[in-house]
Amino acid sequence: MDNRSDIWRGVDAIKGRFIELSDRVWAMPEVCYTEARSSAEHLAELEHQGFRITRNIAGIPTAMIGEWGEGGPVIAFLGEYDALPGLSQEADVAEHRPVETGGHGHGCGHNLLGSAALLAATAVKDWLAANKVPGRVRYYGCPAEEGGAAKAFMVRAGAFADADIAITWHPHSFWEVVVTPSLANTRADFVFTGRASHAAAAPHLGRSALDAVELMNVGVNYMREHMPSDARIHYALLDTGGIAPNVVQAHARVRYSIRARDLPGMNELVQRVQKVAQGAALMTETRMEMHIVSAVSNVLRNTPLEQALHNIMEELGPPHFDPTDKEFATKIRSTLTEKDITSVYHAIGMDPTDRPLADFIVPLDAERNPLVGSTDVGDVSWVVPTVQVHAPTVAIGTPFHTWQVVAQGKTPAAHKAMVQAAKAMAQLGVKGLMDPKLIAAAKADLAKRTTSTPYVCPLPDNVAPPLTMSLT
Repeated sequence: MDNRSDIWRGVDAIKGRFIELSDRVWAMPEVCYTEARSSAEHLAELEHQGFRITRNIAGIPTAMIGEWGEGGPVIAFLGEYDALPGLSQEADVAEHRPVETGGHGHGCGHNLLGSAALLAATAVKDWLAANKVPGRVRYYGCPAEEGGAAKAFMVRAGAFADADIAITWHPHSFWEVVVTPSLANTRADFVFTGRASHAAAAPHLGRSALDAVELMNVGVNYMREHMPSDARIHYALLDTGGIAPNVVQAHARVRYSIRARDLPGMNELVQRVQKVAQGAALMTETRMEMHIVSAVSNVLRNTPLEQALHNIMEELGPPHFDPTDKEFATKIRSTLTEKDITSVYHAIGMDPTDRPLADFIVPLDAERNPLVGSTDVGDVSWVVPTVQVHAPTVAIGTPFHTWQVVAQGKTPAAHKAMVQAAKAMAQLGVKGLMDPKLIAAAKADLAKRTTSTPYVCPLPDNVAPPLTMSLT
């Protein structure tokens, strides 16, 4: 039985439906926890393909699981479909041209991500049906990756309790197995309440919540010199107390994103930031309340799955890009800075080239200098052996969370990359079904990594999915 050829042909036979799915989701960008139409598109495809559906996972209306098969190992594919605010952009143009002023856009390529994961799951489902072997394939429809920590809530609810391995991917500049670390991350709102007064006639009677936010920001800035160099803290002002400068602002809110290499380091930083906020409240005689919005763990690597996936990706090869693909990628690259391009090469330990699109695989043992972010895939990786593909959907050097990513979200090159990612993921899924030793090795690797530091969900028990976080 040539599982490799069978599964690759299976992906090619059905890829058209999933390319169309990706393009439809691209055209209906919905942000954190508001992905009603996008999730409905994925749900409709799961129903069309005959999956058994479970809705409303972890109390999240836009989260779902589709399962097919009986007995045997459970192979999980993780999909996403949320967009980002403020990144509206026309497709297939190499200049900033919003479709809607202030509108949303798929600036991280999750329209492709979810569609390819569902394509891989469907191909494995078809393979199981054709070969009549025991095993189950699951597609996890996961909303709100961009700051909403949906997968962490799903893990906490037990949605991954019986999965054997989890496979996913992400759009990127290169063709590689993801081996770079991610950062644990907490998002928290600090809400200050003061006392309003006439800023000219009776300023002494006022207590400014906006002053408290500004003092907090200054204090956190001083903290940066005294925290680990790989930690990150960012903030956004959600409420500045109004637009009248002659009124002492009685309320203000700031949202902080606090990142560190691991959960203990992140928890320590969160406590330090909270102390700074308390100090700001003390200085301004205001009241401070801290509300955790979301939290995710760092990603745990899994060496057996990484090696197996790398071998598959090496055999499969990167997507085959034609001159038209390269021509548009070159136009996109003309909008980037030299630093944009050199930084992504630096991340994989390579000297820059003039290639517009990646036609090579990054060695598994490359001397990387990672550009580190956060993802709720991290929480899945603590409870299920997890591995991820990077596939070249964009011109090399394209910064993510930008209009350039949105502009490339429907290109033939992006479609080729998402299909290639689906083939790699699907083949690994079949290998897991047919090779019990791989799953055993992956589980042993996870057990070893968590022996001294067992998984503890970073979400406080009383924190529910922030279904309205994008509106507040």
